[in-house]
Amino acid sequence: MLVLARKKGETIQIGDNITLKVIDISGDTVRLGIDAPKSVELVRGELLEQLTDENKSAVATDLSSLMQLNNNEEK
Repeated sequence: MLVLARKKGETIQIGDNITLKVIDISGDTVRLGIDAPKSVELVRGELLEQLTDENKSAVATDLSSLMQLNNNEEK
C-alpha cells in the first residue's frame, strides 16, 4: 500500500484518467473529490463490505434450507 500525505487542495493522479483531490479536512474527516470516467465503478468500502457480508449470510441460509429439504426427501 502506498501512503501519501496531501494538504487541502492537493491531488493524486491514478493512471491517466483518475484524479483524487482533497476538498476539505475537518477534524478526523477528509472530504475527497474523485474525477474518473463513468466506466470506473466507485463504491464506498464500508458499503462493499456490508454487501459482501449480506451475500455470505444469504448463501449460508440458502444452503441450510437446501440441506433441510434434502433430509426431508430422504425420509
